[in-house]
Amino acid sequence: MTALGFACTGVRSEPYAAGPTLVFRLRITAPADTRVHALALQCQLRIEPGRRSYSGAEGERLTDLFGERERWATTLNPLQFATVPLLVPGFTGETEVDLVVPGSYDLEVASARYFRALDGGEVPLLLLFSGTAFAGPGGFQVTPVPWDKEASVRMPVRVWREAIDQHFPGCGWLRLPDDLMDALLAYRSRRALPSWEATVRELLATAAVGEGVR
Repeated sequence: MTALGFACTGVRSEPYAAGPTLVFRLRITAPADTRVHALALQCQLRIEPGRRSYSGAEGERLTDLFGERERWATTLNPLQFATVPLLVPGFTGETEVDLVVPGSYDLEVASARYFRALDGGEVPLLLLFSGTAFAGPGGFQVTPVPWDKEASVRMPVRVWREAIDQHFPGCGWLRLPDDLMDALLAYRSRRALPSWEATVRELLATAAVGEGVR
């Protein structure tokens, strides 16, 4: 159906989810005289980093993603955030639904590194929709949802932080290969260190002494 319209009216964190989760509120419109029996959608979310400004500190933290600031004219490209399915129940004229998007605090994921680098403000997001519409006054008329259907939203950085802090308050985590984890575990055991935090702090302190850092 080419006459479908999409808008995102807000985004919030979901406090009762099993993991970090964002909920986008979508408004979907169709011609008033058309009965939509269902929509089977595929929703792609992209970060558009070129649509906001960055402080000096944010720019330094984003160097690993986009390079030095003087290169940003060519490197500040969209980042893939998520792709999620959505089944919309039947409606006539207009409806609102929640799009539930799992988040990640894995800092090997580009979107997570981008979010973590920001001190505040908003994240420019573009939501792209495709899929299948089942509509018609009687029976089903099956038509594709064109790829050019989209909606923009500016998500407050605090919303992402709320979603993360509900599950990883004041913390982060790193994914390491098995052999390195085994070596770290052996080091922790030899030193009788009480936690992974103590283990990493001791390693950093030892490295700082070796580099002559005071």
